[in-house]
Amino acid sequence: MRGNPESHEFVSCSSLAQVLAHLAETPGEWTPIAGGTEIMVANAAGRLQPSKLINLWGLPELGGIHVSGNALFIGGGVTFGEIRSNAAIQQHFPLLAKAASWIGSIANQNRATIAGNIVNGSPAADAPPALLVYDAAITLISQRGRRTIPYQAFHTGYKTNVLQPDELVYSIFLPIRFGKHAQYLRKVGTRRAMAITKVGLAGTALLEDRVFKELRLSGVSVADRPVRLTQTENSLLGQPLNAETKKLAIACLLDEVKPIDDIRSNADYRRQVAANLLAEFLDELTAKESQS
Repeated sequence: MRGNPESHEFVSCSSLAQVLAHLAETPGEWTPIAGGTEIMVANAAGRLQPSKLINLWGLPELGGIHVSGNALFIGGGVTFGEIRSNAAIQQHFPLLAKAASWIGSIANQNRATIAGNIVNGSPAADAPPALLVYDAAITLISQRGRRTIPYQAFHTGYKTNVLQPDELVYSIFLPIRFGKHAQYLRKVGTRRAMAITKVGLAGTALLEDRVFKELRLSGVSVADRPVRLTQTENSLLGQPLNAETKKLAIACLLDEVKPIDDIRSNADYRRQVAANLLAEFLDELTAKESQS
C-alpha cells in the first residue's frame, strides 16, 4: 500500500526560530523532514505514520561546515555530498569523508543530511562509526535552549535516542586531535556500492613504543544501535601490540558484540566478520609499526 500525500500536512518555515516554535507548541505532533531520504521511503511503502511534516531543507541556521580553534563544526542540515567534498573534513576526519561516500547514490548524498542519518538511528548506518571514534558531540536545540552531549550517549536502543519531541539536532562537533592516530574504517555489504552494511568497524589508535596509549573502536550491525566497543578497547589500552594481545582483543570483541539474525545476515556471521575486521585493523597497525 502506497502512502497518500493528501493525508499529510506539510509546512515550510522561513527560519529556525519558526520551526522551533511549531515544535514547542505541540510537541511530538510534527516530524522534521530535510532531505527526506528515509521518510519518503516510508511514505512510498505506506508506513509513514506522522500526519504533520515540517520542512528543514535549506534553513541557513542548520548549514555550514567550519573550523573554530581546535574543533570542526557541521550543521545538522549539511548533506553527505558536502561532507565528502569538504577539504577540512578530508584532512582532519578522513573516515567521515569515506563514510559519506558510501551513503547511497550521489543523488542520495546530495539530499541526505547528517542530522537525519543520526536521528534515524539505523544500527547499520554508515556515518556513526566514524563519528564515534572521533569523539563527536551533538548540540540539540529547542525553544528552551541548547544542550550538548557526547554522540556516544545519543542512541538508547533500536531507533531510540535522547532527543526530546521539541528538539532538533543543531550541529555536530568534532575535536581536531587525531592527526597522529592510525585510522581504520571498513564496511562489509553484499555489493561494493549502494549496499546496506552487514558489518562495519571503525578504529583510531595511538601507539608509543608499540604500546596502546589511545584506542577507539566502534561498530554497526553488531548491536541494536551504533556502538563504541569499550570492553574491547579496554582489553588493549596500555598493552603491547603483539600476537597475544591481538588474540585476547578478538576474544573480547566476540563476547562484546550482540548482533542479530535478519534477512541480510545471521548473528554468527556478523560476529565472526567483526572479529575479522578487528584482526585486519590490528594487522595494519603491526605492519605500520614494523616500518617505523
